[in-house]
Amino acid sequence: MASVYRKTAKGQTEIETRANRLVPRLRTALILVDGRRTDDELRTMILSDADEVLATLLDQDYVEVISSTPPPRSSQAAAPTAEATSSPPKLEETRRMAVRFLNDHLGPSAESLALKIERAANWAELKPHLEMAEHFLRSGRGPAVAQEFASKFLETPPA
Repeated sequence: MASVYRKTAKGQTEIETRANRLVPRLRTALILVDGRRTDDELRTMILSDADEVLATLLDQDYVEVISSTPPPRSSQAAAPTAEATSSPPKLEETRRMAVRFLNDHLGPSAESLALKIERAANWAELKPHLEMAEHFLRSGRGPAVAQEFASKFLETPPA
């Protein structure tokens, strides 16, 4: 999923005043966030450790996800699996299982993101955190683990 980020009030303040003295790599990335560029575009501009940089800015509340677009569907429609045709999981169950997955694969480094997932009251609040978890997993554990997470938690919204 491609996500679009914008600066939060804290991010705007940091650009204007340098109050938190972000390291140059994070500050440069923060400057690039404009509310129009997708994470894919930002990755090409940030280059080294782009997922980690974006995750840090999101985790420290300098930026927020304002929209997400699903990847284009392949021209060949896959046959629906039993999992895909079953009823969607409950929001509470999705939060709990996503936090467990993060803890199992990333350990304590995912604690602040896990707390945000646990506090999400609805799908609109939960989805950006799940997308960021996917980014964390992709950079920390590889694309296979990230895809497993996405298929479990992002492809079917909870009821």
